[in-house]
Formats: sequence, structure tokens, C-alpha cells
Amino acid sequence: MIFDGKRILITGGTGSLGKTLTRRLLDGSLGKPNKIVIFSRDEAKQHLMRMFYKNRKFATDEIIYHNFDQLVEFRIGDVRNFPSIASALRDIDIVFNAAALKQVPTCEYFPYEAVMTNVLGPNNIVRAISEYCLPVETVVGISTDKACKPVNVMGMTKAIQERVFIQANMSCPKTRFICARYGNVLASRGSVIPLFREQILSGGPVTITTADMTRFLLSLDKAVDTVFAAVSCAKRGETYIPRVSSANIMDIADALIGDRKISKKIIGIRPGEKVHEILISEEECHRVIARGEYYAIMPIIPELKEETKEGSAVLTKEYSSADIVVSPEETKNLLQINNLMMDSSHVYVDEVLR
Repeated sequence: MIFDGKRILITGGTGSLGKTLTRRLLDGSLGKPNKIVIFSRDEAKQHLMRMFYKNRKFATDEIIYHNFDQLVEFRIGDVRNFPSIASALRDIDIVFNAAALKQVPTCEYFPYEAVMTNVLGPNNIVRAISEYCLPVETVVGISTDKACKPVNVMGMTKAIQERVFIQANMSCPKTRFICARYGNVLASRGSVIPLFREQILSGGPVTITTADMTRFLLSLDKAVDTVFAAVSCAKRGETYIPRVSSANIMDIADALIGDRKISKKIIGIRPGEKVHEILISEEECHRVIARGEYYAIMPIIPELKEETKEGSAVLTKEYSSADIVVSPEETKNLLQINNLMMDSSHVYVDEVLR
């Protein structure tokens, strides 16, 4: 029971992944944590999340004042601010770093802001553990397929986050730093499905960048499964990758539109966008081993690679979304399984979108 009695910090804890992490941690299937700290800079989202767990519509002073006595504790702060994150890390056993600027266009227009959150933030975590000799057991960096052979600022900064955490195993040898890298999360904020939903509700058209675009797709729970698998099994410096299917964006749009009279419009690839995403590059193939339902990329730093060396490489080419595209019918089934189809009243049934 890997989380039994642990004190856990989730940076960016009010985001889609943070909320799902919290729900899964609270179900106790992998042990009952002693404390879950939701760390973010968004007071409004923290308030809504607190009310959800308290099953309350309105906050009272008592609820807010007793925040620090609760199993789920809410803490205002910013990974970009060193004293803020250093204070939050005290007495923490496991850190999930989900704080990020992840919108591709936003990062292109404000690249320095992306660097501050996606690179300086992780470095502040490492710096605090190192300078204050904090007894943190494990830090998990949440990454993205866009960090693999990056062509946009978001991917570039996430790629550097991976390297910051991997190297931290040398500067903070008592803490295990690992990463989890995965593709598009179904229905998370900023993903294509909520966009298509709004366009369908507005009567269309549904905008498609290019007809042959593919994306890896996984549910929020599958993303959390990947993160938990990394915590359970990853060795220092390893990056965990889920084995998932990919889908054609046109097939996703068609499945969501169904028999509605909604048109589609090709608008062209946006700046910083790829036609196909890659989870493991050809340069990383020789460092990839199989771990059950996952791939593990061994660290690029030779000293750490020697520590984790096992088995032989299992891939001979890059792991691309273009190689494992499911059929239109399978795409529709995937959306139905994850409750992402729209009912007859044009309303999604998945609570993430409510």
C-alpha cells in the first residue's frame, strides 16, 4: 500500500489531473494517506474544490479556519515562488508536480511565463529539497508527449522539466525523482473534446486543423494509473509511458457530431502544432524497457542509467501516434466507454465537463 500514512503534495492540485489524483488517493485502494495538500495559486478553484469535498454550497468561517486540520488541505501558493513551494514541502513524503502552463498557443505568446512555471517551478522543488535537506521520498514530474522532439514552447519547457528532475537524482540522492509522460487526456481543460463540444452546441462548424492529424488519447483515470505505476515501480531517473491507442481527429469529430447536421471546416495547422505526436523518440528507443502495461525510459545520465539497467531495449523505432490509429468505430467506442459522447439534448454526461 504505497500511499498508506503518506503526506502528499499535489502542485497544480485544482487542475483536471490534480482533482482526479485527489479522488483516486481518497479511495484508499493503494493505501490511506495521512494528508493530501492541494497547492495552487487559484483561490476560486480551491474554494470550489473544498466545497465539493465538504458537500456544501456555501463556505463558513469554520470550514476555512479548520482547513489545516483536514485530510485534504488547501494551500495557496505558486511553484514559481521559492519560499512558497519550500514551505509547502515541509513534512511531505510524495510530490506530484502537476503545476504547468500547458496551452500551446499561450506558451507561444508568453514563452517566459512558460519557463517560469514549467522550468523554474520544478527547479524550485529540487532546490528546496536540496538546500533544506527535506526528507521527501519521491517527486513525480508530470510530462507530455509534446516534450518528445518538441516543436513548441510548451513541449520545450516540459522537456527541460524532465531533465531537471532526472538530474536531481544526483544532487538530491536521498529523494527519488521520476517522470510520467503521456498524451492528450480526454476531456481535460484545453483538450480538443471540450472545444468540439462547444462548437457543436453553437451549431458548428467544427474546426479541424488537418484531416490526417492523430493524437494519443487516454482517460484521466488512465493518466493517474500511469502516475501511480511510476510511483510503485519506477527507479530513480526513469520516465513512465503508457501503452495507449491513438485516434484520428476527424474520427473524433465525426463521433461527437453523430447524425447532427453540423459541418466541419479545415483551418490549417496552428503554430507549434504537429500532425502526429510522439511519446518515445528514435533517440530514446535504445533506453526503453517494458514494465507490464508501460514502457520505462531509462535516464540519459550514464551514472543513473547504470543504476537502473535491466533487460534489453524493446523498441526499434519511435512510438508515434501515426502508428497505432484505431478505426472510426473504435474511436466512437472509446468515447462512449469514457462517457464523452453527447446525449440527445446535446449535453455531455461526463462530470469533468459540467
